Amino acid sequence: MRGSLIVQRLGRSFTPAIFVIMFPFLLTLAQTRIQSPLPNVAPTPLPSVAPTSPPTIAPIGSPIPTRLPVLYRLPLQETLPPQESLPPQREVLSVQEVRSLSGQLDEIPVFNSNSPEMVMDEGILLSTFSNVGVAFPTAHLNYGFKGRFDIFSHHISKAAHVGQIKSLFQGILLQNPSTESVTVTVLQGASYLTRPDALFVNLSDSIEDPIGTVYSGPGSRVSNDLLRGRRQGWLPVIMTLAPGESRMLLNLPIPAGLVVPTSNGRSTLIRLTSSGTVYLASMAMYAPRDAGGNERIPVLEDWQRFLLTSNLAGPRDQAPTALKNKQGNDRMVYGRVAGVAKGSQWSTTLADQGDGLKIPQRGQAFSYAISTLPRGTFGTGQVQSASMLVRYPDTAYLANGNYGIQYNLTLPLHNTTNQPQRITVSLQTPLKQDISRDQVLFMNPPEPKIFFRGTLRLRYTDDNNAPQNKFFHIIQRRGQQGDALATLTLKPGELRPLEVNLLYPADATPPQLLTVKTLE
Repeated sequence: MRGSLIVQRLGRSFTPAIFVIMFPFLLTLAQTRIQSPLPNVAPTPLPSVAPTSPPTIAPIGSPIPTRLPVLYRLPLQETLPPQESLPPQREVLSVQEVRSLSGQLDEIPVFNSNSPEMVMDEGILLSTFSNVGVAFPTAHLNYGFKGRFDIFSHHISKAAHVGQIKSLFQGILLQNPSTESVTVTVLQGASYLTRPDALFVNLSDSIEDPIGTVYSGPGSRVSNDLLRGRRQGWLPVIMTLAPGESRMLLNLPIPAGLVVPTSNGRSTLIRLTSSGTVYLASMAMYAPRDAGGNERIPVLEDWQRFLLTSNLAGPRDQAPTALKNKQGNDRMVYGRVAGVAKGSQWSTTLADQGDGLKIPQRGQAFSYAISTLPRGTFGTGQVQSASMLVRYPDTAYLANGNYGIQYNLTLPLHNTTNQPQRITVSLQTPLKQDISRDQVLFMNPPEPKIFFRGTLRLRYTDDNNAPQNKFFHIIQRRGQQGDALATLTLKPGELRPLEVNLLYPADATPPQLLTVKTLE
C-alpha cells in the first residue's frame, strides 16, 4: 500500500514522460515488503478465541483517500522479458507409483468466491444471505456460518475499452441475522492486488524464503502469509455485531489501470470464527459518485442497498460439465467456484506399515497426488476437490483446485534396509492424466506456461540431528519434474519424520505430485 500511495501522489504532478523515466524506481517501491517478519508459527491447530471483553475494533479497510484521484487506477504493468526460443520438447516417461492421500478434508465451511473470475459488470459475486425481501432471490444462497469458517476470494477487474475505466470496489459484508449479539474473530488473513502488491515476476524455480519476502502473483503472496500464520494489520481482530447489525469486513479497490485493455486481480484469504450465525456477501461495485461527479469510496449504506437491489456480477463464466460426464475423451469444463465449499485443511500421516513409510528401493520413487480433480487423479481414482454445500447453478460442482486449502502431510520416512539410503523430497507438475498410477509423463524442457506459484514448508531433522523449518517458493511449468527440496541420508533401520505444509495458491493449476525418491 505504501507503493500505491506514492504512485498516487506522484501521479498528480508528474507527466507521463516522467512516469516512464521513474518506472523502475516506482516498481521497486511497489514491490517493497512492508510487513515485518513474524515468528514461524505452526498454522494448525487454529485457536478458538472468545474473549469476554472485546477490544476496540480496528478500522475496516486500508487507509485510502476519501476521493479517488485519476491515477488511483494504476498504470503500472508487469514487465516480463520476452520468451526466448525454446528447444524442441520431448515427452519423458517416468516409472513411479502414484498414491492417493490417506485421510480427507475437514468439515470447515469455506465461503469460496471465484466466479466470475473476470468482473466487467458490477453485481453480487457471492451471497449467502436470505433470499427473502431482495430484488433477485436467486442471487442469495441462504447459508449461515457459525464456529470456524474461511473466506476465499479471487477476482480480476478488466477494462475492455475506455468507457469501462472506472474504480471497481470489492466489499465483503457480514450480517448478524439473530436476536443475540455475535462476536466474529479474525484469526489470520491477507488480501493483495496483482499491481502493485504482487506482480507476476520471473523467479528461479526454487528459492529458500526464510522470512516470506519471495512471491509472484497475489495468490502466491496470500498463501505465503497464511502459511506463516500472519494477519494483515488492517483486518479487525474482533467484530461484535448487535442483533440484525451489518458490518464491512473488506472494502477495497481492484483498480484496472489506464491502458486498455488491462486487468488487475485481488486475492483474499481469511480464517475466522464466529460465536453465532452470520451471513456473508461478496460484491463488486463501481465507485459511486458525489454531487460533483467525482468518484468516492462506497460506505456501508451503499453496500447494503447494493445487496438488496443487485443481481449476480458478470459476465458469467462458462457453465461446468455435469459430473456424470467426468469420464471420456470429450472436453471437460470444470467451471469457476461460487458457493460454500466443505473443507479448509487436509491433515494426515502417510504411513504404509505401522508407524512408518517405507522408502523406495534405490533408483526408484513414489509420489502422493496433490489437489486431484476429475480426469486428473493419475489413476488413483481419488478426487480431492472439496464438495459444495451450496452453489449457483452455473458454477462449478466441486471446488476444483482446492484454492486456499492447506495440506498438512507428515511422512515418517523409514529405511528398512541394512544399508544407509539417501533420499530426496520434491514437488512435481507432470501432465494431467487419469489412466496410470505407475507411470507419469513429463516434458523436457517443460512447457512455458507456469502451472504452480507458491510456498511449501518442510520441517524435519537433518543429518546432523539439527531441526529444520524451511520455506521454499516454487515456480513450476507444465511437465516440470522439480528440484529436490530436501535430501536426507537415513541410517539402516532409521525412521525420520518429515512434514510438508502447502497452502494451495490461487495462481496455480492442479494437480501436482509430492515425490520421494531413493538415489542410486
